[in-house]
Formats: sequence, structure tokens, C-alpha cells
Amino acid sequence: MPRAYVYNRFGGPEAEAFADLPRPVPGPGQLLVAVRASGVNPADWKRREGMAAPGEPAPRFPRVFGREAAGVVAEVGEGVTGFAVGDEVFGHPVAGSYAQFTLLPEGAAAVKPAAVSFADAATLPVAGGTAWDGLRQLDLPRGATLLVNGAGGGVGSAAVQIAVHDGLRVIGTAGAAKADFVTSLGAAHVASGPGVADRVRAVAPDGVDAVFDLVGGEPLRAVAALAADPRRVISVADKAGVAELGGSAVTRARTTRALEAVVALVAEGALDPFVTRTFPLDQADRALRAVEDGHTRGKVVIEVSADRP
Repeated sequence: MPRAYVYNRFGGPEAEAFADLPRPVPGPGQLLVAVRASGVNPADWKRREGMAAPGEPAPRFPRVFGREAAGVVAEVGEGVTGFAVGDEVFGHPVAGSYAQFTLLPEGAAAVKPAAVSFADAATLPVAGGTAWDGLRQLDLPRGATLLVNGAGGGVGSAAVQIAVHDGLRVIGTAGAAKADFVTSLGAAHVASGPGVADRVRAVAPDGVDAVFDLVGGEPLRAVAALAADPRRVISVADKAGVAELGGSAVTRARTTRALEAVVALVAEGALDPFVTRTFPLDQADRALRAVEDGHTRGKVVIEVSADRP
């Protein structure tokens, strides 16, 4: 039976385990994908601890970790017309991706270009996709000034790169240790922490046209007023807080069109997912610890062998 990494209840790492699960069967509009790579994200361990999206039904255990996958189509469900067996694809899984097989909805999957690795593609549905959706939501004209609050993380670094590609002037806040990294992305680095608003004003005396927040809480409040229009303040990290400030949460599209746009940027060299560590599936626990412990820079990916049960 196919192998997967799961959690059997809400809790800490003690709730995790490897499991042999039945091979999924694609329903109407779904793709069965032999996974070659899965991105690892903070939301993976947060969901294990019990965090859920609004309106999300209670999970059935065991629950497979993972929110993004890349692999090869093994079967297609009824009504699928845009994909065929053998296609190399990536997208948002129906129910987990730390596994040898997963299901992707046809409308939340895209073909992976040959020039893009499975590992890079597996990081795009969450980080790259969130950055893309947020920037489309802001819809800033070329030459506008964007502040990315938390530019050193996965979504933040993608947002900086896409914004620069779109012709925006970008200011990125991050810790001093990430100054060179943020600058290398094409942004003006501003050190985060107390006094950050004054430091941003020194770089942009007239303020900024929009704020894309990846931090939330007090760091969001410290910079939100820099935007002339509070409606141009969006956040991934603090939906309630940004609403109180007059802004809004990032609305995720999770569509084939968005995935195609993001992966095209990777293929042309405009977006680097910065995959810095990879682990085999049988070390999925170590991959998750690397992200949960917060000591890994860049994206962590689980790579799955092409050998199938």
C-alpha cells in the first residue's frame, strides 16, 4: 500500500506517524498524481495542532500532511479534459501531499514546464500562489511603491520578486540577518522591529502605495498607516487585525490560471523559489521539524521516489 506521513489526532509531534494507506481513487474532476515532491509549510504543523480555516469541516483521522504537490498523473477521474495520464503537474491537493499518491482537483492543478523541477514546482501553490493572488488583489500600477512586511520568508520573498517583475518599487522589512537576501531580491531592505515606520519613511518620505503583510500583530500595526489608503493594506498573517485597520485579508484564487502564471515566472528566471533543503519521504518528520523549529532559510521540500507500489 502507498506510504504517507500523517497525524492521528491534534497535538504535537507525538501525534505524527507513517502509515500505509489505500491508493486514492480519483472522483469526477480529479487527478490521481504519483507524487514526486511536496512543499513543507508552517501551516502543516499548525493544522496538526488544531488550527483550521473558517468553515473547514472537522478532519477525519488519520490526516495526511501537506498542502502542495508536484508529480505525474497516474489516473484521471470522470469529466477531466485538461490533463492526461503521464502529464507532469503540480497544484493544491484534496487531502494531503506527504505521500506517494494524492488527488488534485482539475481546476487547482497546472502542467509543470520541463524547465521547472518537481521540487521547485511543489513550492508554488502556497508561497508563490499566495504572493501572486495578493499582488493581483492590490492591482498596483507600474512605478508604485509596495512595502512587503516580512520580506525574508517564503511568501514575502516571492512577493518581492513578482512585484519587481511587475515594475513596482519594493521596500522589504526583515531582520538584519536577512538584509543581503532581501536586497538580492530587488527590494530596499528596512530592518524590522521598534522604529520600523520611521526607517521606512526615511526610504520613502511620501509613504507607500500599499502594504503586503506577512507578519501580523504589532508589526502590521506599526506599518499599516504608511499606506495612504487603508484599503491598500492586505495581510496573510492577521485577518482580524488587518480588517480592524481598514484593510483586508489576501483572497486566495487557487486556480489553474494563477498556477500557470507563477510557474511561468519560474521558467523564465524571474522567480526563484529558493529550495534550500530536501528530505526523502521516509524523513518527513525531519522535514517538518526543520520548518516547525524555524531555523531553515528558504523552502523545505519532501522528495518522493519515482518507484511506486
